[in-house]
Amino acid sequence: MKLIFKLFPVLIFGIIHIGAIAQIKERERPKSWDSLVFGGRFMDRFLPIPVQGTLTYDTWGAKDVIPRYINNGIEDSINSYWGGKAVLGKDSKYHLFVCGWSENSPKGHMYWSKSTVFHTVSENSFGPYKIKDTIGHGHNPEVFQLKDGRYMIYVIDGHYISNSLDGPWEYGKFEFDNRDRKIIEGLSNLSFAKREDGSIIMVCRGGGIWFSKTGISPYNQVTETRVYPPVEGEFEDPVIWKTNVQYHMIVNDWLGRIAFSLRSKDGVNWKVDPGEAYAPGISNYEDGTQEKWFKYERIKMLQDKYGRATQAHFAVIDTVKWNDLQNDNHSSKHIIIPLTKGKLATILNKKKITAKTKTITVKIEAENDFNPHTDIDFNSLKFGATEQVNFGRGSKVVKTEKFGNDIIITFEGKGNGLTNDNFVAKIIGKTTDNKLLFSYARLPEINYIEPILSARMPKITKSAEGYDISVEIENFGQVDSQISKLKLVYLDNNIETFLVSAKVPKLKPFEKTIIHLKYKGKMFIGKETLPLKVIINPKNKVPSILHSNISLSE
Repeated sequence: MKLIFKLFPVLIFGIIHIGAIAQIKERERPKSWDSLVFGGRFMDRFLPIPVQGTLTYDTWGAKDVIPRYINNGIEDSINSYWGGKAVLGKDSKYHLFVCGWSENSPKGHMYWSKSTVFHTVSENSFGPYKIKDTIGHGHNPEVFQLKDGRYMIYVIDGHYISNSLDGPWEYGKFEFDNRDRKIIEGLSNLSFAKREDGSIIMVCRGGGIWFSKTGISPYNQVTETRVYPPVEGEFEDPVIWKTNVQYHMIVNDWLGRIAFSLRSKDGVNWKVDPGEAYAPGISNYEDGTQEKWFKYERIKMLQDKYGRATQAHFAVIDTVKWNDLQNDNHSSKHIIIPLTKGKLATILNKKKITAKTKTITVKIEAENDFNPHTDIDFNSLKFGATEQVNFGRGSKVVKTEKFGNDIIITFEGKGNGLTNDNFVAKIIGKTTDNKLLFSYARLPEINYIEPILSARMPKITKSAEGYDISVEIENFGQVDSQISKLKLVYLDNNIETFLVSAKVPKLKPFEKTIIHLKYKGKMFIGKETLPLKVIINPKNKVPSILHSNISLSE
């Protein structure tokens, strides 16, 4: 079923107003988080904000955010700003697309549903950003570049497209195909990342994963459950981005005011990293000034040419949203916090790294702001699985060797902790000036671009010889698939009974096929609905699975 959604008026914006409901619920952290070393949490990457201009007392805000530096991001006394994303343009300027509404709006912050998207520009990535143009109506904008080179600005319930960051922008609607899966918490607060072939991966507010061949063509849902951490949380504001190594995601528990970090090889199967991704208290300036914003939401990343996140962009507010009223002393703004970026690392071993591997060699590349010969505290480095390194364990340095401007580091194999569950290795350590140094590196003998086969719900029709079954399968990966196996099983109180299987032919990216099967057994007799499980490549480490309740057709 293809769907065009009009969700703007009914979006749940992270808060249900029952009287004056509190927007805080303390979440208990796992005890294991106490053992994380510096660099084990995403939140450890936040750096002090550069000072721009002078401290300002004469501005809006609760006492915890005054005085502050108002040249960071964008703020003024005219508008309240909320949620934006910046990109570096061909003009060497930074273009921030952010939404906002007038401070004198009769509903205060609750006027967000009538917000306007602004095109703002700055020569400095930290701001101050100034409004250059008005794009149009919309909320929670996220700008990204399409496969054909054009730019798209996502907003709730639609998008704007232009050949240039400077416009003109044309408004349009998305087309979504849930492919017989339940849409998790609606289609709002979407976030996007471009894959190697230019196709687009998207995560929706509820944590479902979708793919589009061009970014404009229909978005197809491939997951049937959310990919978020399996813990209590009122999750929203997912952001997804891709580096030269892996996919990253951060999702925010708005009620608990804690965010989680996840990583993935393919964008479909995700690992949750330990520790907070962010929490209140991260706005600290180089001169020691602190801004204690009540909430941090709508995180977006400014990325470099390798996809690494170099800045975190947030919407912040100084009080409970319902307390931000018309023409009062409260408001919201867009702020920017620098991040420690991961170093460029390449594992030189050609064979799979295991517990039996004697030594591991890694090349760390020089960059304009980084000299690996002089800037690394080699004795501090640990290498291995994230499950080891994040907690201070891992392989130690054996020797180093200069390689032009780069450095080759040899680690002992002992203690690396890498298993079949790992798709990258991590390095954590310090620089010679005692700052965080970290890196992720791809592992040998792992395919990072693979087919992503996904089935739709089977269609079953009674025939003279039994039952005719048809299953549509599509490849949402970026490479051709090989001949695969399709298996159907009947579920009864978690007991699986094999029904039928067939081969799936090779499929090109975004190519689909219909597999026809016949079932001559007695399992369907006397049943109106059938609880089935569709499995593609059942012997794979992570097979593709769809659960479905099928109504029989005569």
